[in-house]
This record gives sequence, structure tokens and C-alpha cells, in this order.
Amino acid sequence: MHPNLQTALGLTVAVAVVAAALVGCERGTSTGGGSSAPGPTTAGCPAVLAGAQAAVQRAMKTNPAWHGPTRGPRAVPGKSIVYVAQTMTNPGVAGAAKGVREAARALGWNVRVIDGQGTPAGIQAAFSQALALQPSGIVIGGFDPELTSQQVAKANARHIPLIGWHAVDSPGPSKDPELFSNITTRVRNVAKISADWVITHAHGHAGVVVFTDASIPFARNKSELIKKGLATCDGVRLLAEENIPIPDTSSRTPQQVSSLLSRFRDRWTYSVAINDVYFADAAPALRAAGKKGAGAPFNIGAGDGDPSAFQRINSRQFQAATVPEPLSQQGWQILDEFNRAFSGEPPSGYVAPVHISTAANSGGATTWDPPGYRAAYLNIWGK
Repeated sequence: MHPNLQTALGLTVAVAVVAAALVGCERGTSTGGGSSAPGPTTAGCPAVLAGAQAAVQRAMKTNPAWHGPTRGPRAVPGKSIVYVAQTMTNPGVAGAAKGVREAARALGWNVRVIDGQGTPAGIQAAFSQALALQPSGIVIGGFDPELTSQQVAKANARHIPLIGWHAVDSPGPSKDPELFSNITTRVRNVAKISADWVITHAHGHAGVVVFTDASIPFARNKSELIKKGLATCDGVRLLAEENIPIPDTSSRTPQQVSSLLSRFRDRWTYSVAINDVYFADAAPALRAAGKKGAGAPFNIGAGDGDPSAFQRINSRQFQAATVPEPLSQQGWQILDEFNRAFSGEPPSGYVAPVHISTAANSGGATTWDPPGYRAAYLNIWGK
């Protein structure tokens, strides 16, 4: 073949490939390789797989020692806390609130939960209501403080301590926004162990869909980290990323799942979601399509490990695993951090380690409730 003709044909093919990729990325609300992406050309990822298997084995331990705080100030009496919730339909937000209420009873404090209903206007109104109550402290429960920057500024000006639960990306204190502390597992660890589980369970070969809520910076960052973790294994393909706001999961997830099944069929073998609630809403569509509850796609939730997720896992109904937050423990930690703030002491700095729950290690439980923290906090508080 003449060299010029060969070059021209090569350019034509390259343009066609780029065009096909762009068309694939524009379908629906998904991003990712689309159905035109090539299959794996390697024998998986032996070195990555070995590391993933070791990490998963560690994360599945069910009786870890308590490595949280064992010293701190005695309980300050008579405090009132308002928990401003992003939406109480988010099981993680609701689970952490339950832990806060339980710890408050032990401390003798008053707690009020105000539901932001999952909308910016609702969250702003809830925070304004919280300020009007003149509480001792306010919890930012699962939403970006930027949504309520004016209310946050007012709380800071009034020297009302603010503690976040999944409010910003990193655990611990925050200067901008000004939070005494933010309670969460390390998002990079949650994302990595979720990807490690997929790589391990799939033996290095999988077609994966990621479900996220890009309206929440914490969730968006988590899904980006999940994708990076999956990309470390050559045999794992990202088929699509579905952006569905958590308040819309019940209305949008079933339709999107049906669309994904139509597009990818049996190539869709695994899913990772930033919150287990997506699989509650995916299950009916998967069942209607004739999928088996214990079969592919094998689904893992990268937070938050709510009771319905454990029920699906234990009954092997369209969810195989979750990376649960220790929601009750985090609720107790929130109040311990407030107690440190009221006592003029720094935050504890504790960050809970990641854990994986499956039917094999959950023992039929409906939450991840690690041992040791209640006795430790009661001892600290002198209760």
C-alpha cells in the first residue's frame, strides 16, 4: 500500500474511533466507556489482585480492638444540640442522628433533629431554624456547608461550635468552612476498599457501573476515587457512571438500571454506589429483568451500611457487600467532640477504620456496630 494512502486510512480510522467514543459518552446521564469500549486485553492484574485480597481480608474482621480515645473531659451538663439533616431519607444521615440521640441520653443533653428535605432551600431553612433555637452546638448532617454559608457565618460569629458528619471531604477540624471537627471515615480508604472488593471478588475481571450524587462534593469525590481504584486493574472496565441525586433515587434509579441492562447486558457484572440506597431502588428493576438476587451484577455500597442494605446482603437479594460507616459510633463521637469543644479542649482526632460487611461475616446483623466505643466514651464522660 502507498505510504500516503496508508497514513490517510489511519487518520480516518482514528477520527472514527474518537467520534464513537464521544457518542458513547453522551448517552443519557452516564459517563464512561459506553458499549463501544474494547474488552480487556490482559490476563487481569495479578499484583494488584494480591494487594486487594490482603486489604479485603483485613477489612472483614468483625471484632477489632477499640483504637479510639480513652481520655478526655468529663461531661459538661445541660447542653442542647441541633442536628440539621440533609435529608432523613438518607439512611446514613438518619443512622448518625440516631447515634447522636443515644449518646445525648447518656450525657443528659437535649437533641433536636431538623430535616432539610434534601433541597438547598429546605436545608437553608432548617439551619436558620436551628440558629433561632440558640443551641449549644449544631451538627451539619451530610450536606455541603457552602449551601448554608450565611448561616455558618452566623454560627461562627455567635461562637456556636459546628461539627459535621460527612460535611467535607476530610475528617477532623476544618478552617474553611469553620468546623470544630468533621466526622467520617477517610473517603479515600472507603473508595479504595470498595474497588479492592470488586477486584478481589471478580478475580481481576469485571464490567462496572458506578452510581453517585454529583451534587454532594463528598459523594462526587468518593466516586472519583472509586474509579481511580478500579482503574488500577487492567481487567476491570468502567462501563458507566450514573449521576442520580440521592433524593431522586426512587424515581430515577429503576429506569436507569433498565437502560443499563439494555445497553450492557451480561457485560455489567459489578456495581459500586456511594450510598446503599441506590440498590434498594435498583432491586425491582433487576428482578423484573430476570436477574438472580445472588448473581451478577454483584453490588457493593461504599457507604453507609443502613439496615436495609444489611437485609439485602443477608438475604442475598441484589447486594453482596457494603462498606458501612459505624453510624452509631460516629453519633457518639459527635457528642464527645462537642463535649471537648465546650471544655476548651481540641478534637480527639479519631477516625474509624474501614470495614466490609457481607453475608459471610455480618452474623445476621443489620448494622455495623463495632465493640468498645460505648464503654470508652462513658468512662471518659464519667457516666
